[in-house]
Amino acid sequence: MKETKYSKRYFNLRKGELEIAYNAIKPDWQDLADYFLPRSVRFLARNVNKQPVKNRKIKDSTPLLAVRNFSSGMMSGATSPATNWFKVKVRNYGQEGSYEVKTWCSEVENLFRDIFNSSNLYRVLPSVYKQLGVFGISVLSLISDESSILRCQLLPLGSYRIAKNDKGEVDTICRVYMESAKNLYDYFGEENVSNDVLKAIESGRYEEMFEIAHFVEPNKDFMPDSVWAEDKQYISVYYECSSNEEKFLSKSGFDKFPYAIFEAEVNGEDIYPSECPGINALPDVKQLMSMVIDEGKAIKKMISPTYKGPASLKNKKMIDAPAAFIEEDENGRGLSPIYEVNPRVLEVDSIIEKLKESIKEIFYNDLFAMILNTAERSRTATEVNELKEEKMVLLSPLLQQIHNGLNHIIDWVFQECIKLNILPEPPQEIIGSDMDIEFVSTLAQAQKAVKISAMERFTTFTINLAQALDPSLKNKLNANKIVDDYADYVNISPEQIVPTHEVEKKKQKEEEIQSQQNVIEQVKQGSEIIKNIAGIDSYGSDLMARLGLT
Repeated sequence: MKETKYSKRYFNLRKGELEIAYNAIKPDWQDLADYFLPRSVRFLARNVNKQPVKNRKIKDSTPLLAVRNFSSGMMSGATSPATNWFKVKVRNYGQEGSYEVKTWCSEVENLFRDIFNSSNLYRVLPSVYKQLGVFGISVLSLISDESSILRCQLLPLGSYRIAKNDKGEVDTICRVYMESAKNLYDYFGEENVSNDVLKAIESGRYEEMFEIAHFVEPNKDFMPDSVWAEDKQYISVYYECSSNEEKFLSKSGFDKFPYAIFEAEVNGEDIYPSECPGINALPDVKQLMSMVIDEGKAIKKMISPTYKGPASLKNKKMIDAPAAFIEEDENGRGLSPIYEVNPRVLEVDSIIEKLKESIKEIFYNDLFAMILNTAERSRTATEVNELKEEKMVLLSPLLQQIHNGLNHIIDWVFQECIKLNILPEPPQEIIGSDMDIEFVSTLAQAQKAVKISAMERFTTFTINLAQALDPSLKNKLNANKIVDDYADYVNISPEQIVPTHEVEKKKQKEEEIQSQQNVIEQVKQGSEIIKNIAGIDSYGSDLMARLGLT
């Protein structure tokens, strides 16, 4: 392959190409931001550290609360730091028979959890879920950190452009942001920054901001055996957008794509998502805001109507008090409302409440509050489980996309642990195998409730049938396998489960002891029979004669 000439001109042309798809989706994002998250976007890099323009479109807090509840529900249901929301496995390996492999996987899980707890991952994930719910996409930058291994940065919506490969996976990101002269000088060094940055430092303007572009894309000059960073699978370059100098601030590379992409449903070959809760709820939100304004106007006309009266009362002061009076003119005329309205406010309130409930439902607030709501309605446990399974069907597509983003984060951390050589020593039998991740959070387990229920119904049916018709039917059940699978479904630690081979050894030993006890019992029974036949004082040949054996 011909070596690619990477230059600022090349990346500026690539940035222009990425702008086409971005400009097509930008108006929709602006519309969504106005009604849901007005302070979570940055369409202009120079708007950093500036207070956003006062939003005048949000007249009711329902969409803000719906987004907050969606984020909280996803955080507690999918990635709660208080629960074990993922399990490490070995791909294409039958782990049910290897206690050592299960133990190693458990140790790796604990290592990953320690890394996540020491990093800022759990602090940024709620904002990730907010952006995902409203805009259908959220991008998390994964940064190596000496103290905590992982450090995350959520990119403001509008500050990046993306492109995808032929598999529909994001493999290119162009991020444009502002950085101070001091930070550029400290991070990239004196020899790499532009003359403009150096002049700002020399004149003491340390906080002067410069527009920076960061590009990450598949490296066309990738060399697997090279030790140089710029020959890695993904190339990474930083450069100053306003500088006329051709040099880069930095040119490096990554073995693993350094961004975790959370995205909702994408239509065909589209670059950006086309459907998400925010997009689906936007019509209801706009109608809600319009009706809230109309209801306010109607109530205002009822409480503070416009008055009419004779011109002679023009300068008379009207006191807004129950016992206030105003003089009439010489003809006995006073003030009266220009028009009297009696709007059907209760009907308007009913429509507004329906719109609020619709917005909350689109953001799955009813699913996250399912247990509380069903308890208030005195539903049975069976009804609650059926309702949860029904709602989980609706949430499954979005939850799968969240798992894809989380899976990339775990893979990235796994690669960092390999580079730092902090992974526990794996068993010999799995060396060279690939790691696999299974998500076992509250929401993920709710999806598995169908499997668990089917397993329980099947075992109950088989045991009942064996008791009623044929006891040998119990042999159709592989008890060890059922217990192991059930433990996997409900995320029981392997340390709490006795390995199958040890159970078989213990069972075999118990059978041997029982067999020996049966032999001893049979000998005792034989001795009693002989005593009853021969008498207590019968011995030797006399006993043999009585038995007809001589």
